[in-house]
Amino acid sequence: MAELLAVRGLRVDFATDRGPAQVLDGMNLDIETGEVVGLVGESGCGKTTLARAILGILPEGAARIRAGEVRFKGTDLLREDPGAVNDRVRGRAITFIPQDPFTSFSPVFPVETQIMDLMKWKSPRARNGGGPASILARYPRARHRADREAVLEILRAVQIPEPARALRRLPHEFSGGQRQRLMIAMALLPRPDLIIADEPTTALDVTIQAQILRLLRALVKERGVSVLFTTHDLGTAHEICDRVVVMYAGQEMEAAPTDAFFGRPAHPYTRRLLMSVPSPGGEIRDIPGEVPSLVAPPSGCRFHPRCDYATAECRDVRPALRALAGAHGVRCHHPVDAPAGADP
Repeated sequence: MAELLAVRGLRVDFATDRGPAQVLDGMNLDIETGEVVGLVGESGCGKTTLARAILGILPEGAARIRAGEVRFKGTDLLREDPGAVNDRVRGRAITFIPQDPFTSFSPVFPVETQIMDLMKWKSPRARNGGGPASILARYPRARHRADREAVLEILRAVQIPEPARALRRLPHEFSGGQRQRLMIAMALLPRPDLIIADEPTTALDVTIQAQILRLLRALVKERGVSVLFTTHDLGTAHEICDRVVVMYAGQEMEAAPTDAFFGRPAHPYTRRLLMSVPSPGGEIRDIPGEVPSLVAPPSGCRFHPRCDYATAECRDVRPALRALAGAHGVRCHHPVDAPAGADP
């Protein structure tokens, strides 16, 4: 598969009352064409910040990109003209599925109005890859008809009953699962190369979660779309992802195909994270210690204060990427060679 997205050495700070917080610290990530990559880690580890940095929607004034590259199809988006990124990439080649679909819709307009507003600007049928010349420009009638037919088709694909009738309804008239299906439909409509899904099933109950995950995976595989799927739920990552990347305190720790990630994790943090999943008997084992402050983070490997294998080298030097078997990589001076759950 060809490389679609490559994040290299990305550093992002946020301004706080106590000084700059180093939210991303030399973060690296790769996504290939047609691949579903899970980005997992504890809350606050930087998953959403990375997703927003890729999209170019970090909060102005509060966030500052200090270094790094975000190469999409060979172009560094951080150095590209912002207008070109907005016209050709954001909302078109890269789309977004939010965590909470209810707050992403206006409560006062029918779903059709909101979806067709998206299509007016981001439809793949828009001339020269752009939308109308101005916000006051008319929506070309022939394209409007073709776009509406495409909307009805994608609503059927995401299993919205009676799509023509559904378009006339207000967002609150849909269930949570149906609203998330609408979000998936809107992410697919511009025919993107990459969808960033930011914990899109967190607000749903377990049964609906499973349905949405199966639907999303089937649709993106059918269309050859890549997905960056951020989640703190390891079960969700196992269900949908081809490959998993684990983050801790703004650094990537390990990346591996899903089977290797869950079957033979090499980083001590990954192993601890998997051990913290409740057992069938209900036992919960937490990770000793505390997540570090990002205002004054530990040097070297940020996990070293909580790691059983830490040495002076871990405190002083961030580990280089170490290649293991089968596209499995780990940033650790002392990787563990043992199956998940086994004592090394």
